[in-house]
Amino acid sequence: MAAENVLAIGASRNIGYHAAIRLLGKLSTELSESGSTVTFLLRSPSVFDKDEVIQGYVKSGKVRLLKGDGLVKEDVQRAWDDAGKEKPVDTVLFTVGRKPLFFHLFKGFLIDPPNLVAQCLLNVLITMPKPSEPRMIVVTSAGLTPTAHRSLPFLLRLMYTYILCQPHKDKVAVERLVWHCAGKEWPTDIPDPGEELLGSDWAKLEGLPEYGTFTNTLTVRPYLLTDGDCVADKSKAKAQSEEKKPYRVGGDELSGYTISRKDVAHFIVEDGLKNWDQYRNRAVTLVY
Repeated sequence: MAAENVLAIGASRNIGYHAAIRLLGKLSTELSESGSTVTFLLRSPSVFDKDEVIQGYVKSGKVRLLKGDGLVKEDVQRAWDDAGKEKPVDTVLFTVGRKPLFFHLFKGFLIDPPNLVAQCLLNVLITMPKPSEPRMIVVTSAGLTPTAHRSLPFLLRLMYTYILCQPHKDKVAVERLVWHCAGKEWPTDIPDPGEELLGSDWAKLEGLPEYGTFTNTLTVRPYLLTDGDCVADKSKAKAQSEEKKPYRVGGDELSGYTISRKDVAHFIVEDGLKNWDQYRNRAVTLVY
């Protein structure tokens, strides 16, 4: 895979961070010697002050740290401009998320604002340079559609229905944006979260790709995330074949419990991006 010019939003830690490290070349198995260049949009660039790996790439010019908030349209526009100074952005890592701030007895965990992730993606899409079409990885969650929800193990079904209801509604709104840009008709059995979380006229916002005009996306739907090791790297070290990855990749029918954030990052870089023609304009589920 050729070196990429990457814009990473929501990558200060977790999946986005681990994927960025792979794209920079430290862990990836097939990058060119020069590695990729990554521009991080960060609310607090100081998060990397003690990160020796990132600081090494900053010194070499392979990493740019840009202060800004994905909820602020002007900050996202500046991120596109800064990342694309020398060459157009090839790849967008959109892995925005936030730990719930509150727990409500009847509503479960709550985030503030309730449309945090969807609004950030909306800002990314409406400020995206035209007519460029970077590859865009968007991470949501398993269990969002009725079919996927029915595939969840009983305990996870309870958790997703009650405890994670609000954060998952936000992720559904994210997928609503992706489906609109890709020209896919929204399923009738999924409540449309657009008006509630994005506003009544969201589809008419200036800059948003028109219906069916942006299909260069891959939606990744991991199961319950853990901080475990990258099992795929360990498997490769044991000389297991590529066909025997320790995690499964499929559609809404997959059932299971967990997958580590590092293995999700492994899929994004070592499979999703390297086999883009196979995954373009799709949504895939990941689970052990």
